[in-house]
Amino acid sequence: MPQLSSHGRPDRFCRRNVGGRRDAQGGHISPEPRINERIRVPEVRLVGPNGEQVGIVAIGDALRLAQEADLDLVEVAPTARPPVCKLMDYGKFKYESALKAREARKNQAQTVIKEIKLRPKIDPHDYATKRGHVERFLKQGDKVKVTIMFRGREQSRPELGFRLLQRLAVDVEELGFVEAQPKQDGRNMIMVIGPNRKKSEAKAERAAARSVPRPRRGPEEPAST
Repeated sequence: MPQLSSHGRPDRFCRRNVGGRRDAQGGHISPEPRINERIRVPEVRLVGPNGEQVGIVAIGDALRLAQEADLDLVEVAPTARPPVCKLMDYGKFKYESALKAREARKNQAQTVIKEIKLRPKIDPHDYATKRGHVERFLKQGDKVKVTIMFRGREQSRPELGFRLLQRLAVDVEELGFVEAQPKQDGRNMIMVIGPNRKKSEAKAERAAARSVPRPRRGPEEPAST
């Protein structure tokens, strides 16, 4: 059986109040704003559906305007004096807000920090391999934590690690930038390189590359004599 309004008839305002928050008389307070007849104040500062300022009006007049426009009266600033309410289609507003939040979560790329470890006196071939890993991580949009590990007497030559980190930063400067300058951390020296482009851009580029169809090979032509 539908709920009845104070006028004794089914009321869209009563139906939409289900699940709203309780007022200051006690009980659980929901993050949902108060709407329609759950707004229990004598007057409100009313904002129209297009953002126009209507002014301070009695709550009864505000509810009447909402009913005439087939909209909801939504409390958007409950701590203001008087509270600010806006005329809107609350169901449509919640639906569009949920879509925007879902789209933002989908487009948000989680930042991943990869780590590469080097020795101060690294072999040239090993350095080239490590640099290739750094370049690959940066192309993917990931940050790279580069760690120089000092052992034994190497700890007395921190300048070796510093020069190696500077060399690496120059070698990959087209793909990344030094986000955290080299600093000593116990027996290690650490530097962080950030990518020049966002991970979402890198993912979009890879997806676009995969979507390009590869040309099919035609039948081989007979060799000319």
